[in-house]
Amino acid sequence: MPYRLMAKAAARATGRLGWARAAGGALLGVAFAAVAGWLGSTLGDAALPWLVAPVGASAVLVFALPASPLAQPWPVFGGNIISTLVGLAIAHFMPTAVLAGALAVGVAIAAMSLARCLHPPGGACALLAVLSAPLVAAHGWTALLLPLGINLGALLAAGWLYNNLTGHSWPHHIPRVPPTPPEGWVGSYEAADLDSVLEDWDEVLDVSREDLDALFRAVERRVQRRWSQRNAK
Repeated sequence: MPYRLMAKAAARATGRLGWARAAGGALLGVAFAAVAGWLGSTLGDAALPWLVAPVGASAVLVFALPASPLAQPWPVFGGNIISTLVGLAIAHFMPTAVLAGALAVGVAIAAMSLARCLHPPGGACALLAVLSAPLVAAHGWTALLLPLGINLGALLAAGWLYNNLTGHSWPHHIPRVPPTPPEGWVGSYEAADLDSVLEDWDEVLDVSREDLDALFRAVERRVQRRWSQRNAK
């Protein structure tokens, strides 16, 4: 691939302002979460954690992939909280950590899918809940749920503020679909058209340009086949 095309592909992969925008957002988001968690711990039991590790993974999605369905507010909050509850419940009834951890992650995926809040860091939350059994036994379920909830609330606030200030709507709104072409028109597009649209959107999508191109070409062939069959009658 020519260097110019590689540079354009790299720019599309990082969105507006590139990796620096995502890195700066994650820095601020995790800092907000940490400060909020620390303040919460000073009001309660100082022995409890004030920053939960999976929040860092959530920050990557919120600030580097703000257009992803996995990085929207409900998946971020619901996915992590539901998965933590799953892990806590399984650890309570299954004392063997190895089996409990594996089962917790699997059940968490199912629960998040049913609740329409699939979020990859949720798997880490489920596993963390199982591994935190001694802490939970000493302080109760809120020992993990409370700091996690505070962290997530601060992260969501930072995500909303930072993403919108840097030109990325969050929660993400799908761009307005252009009008349908005139009746009877069956056309095709060139690779440069796809590149131009991706550049105009300036968002990081959870699908490669090559997969998008293959999807659109398949749709084109299906549309053309339908029109051919209709005109043949």
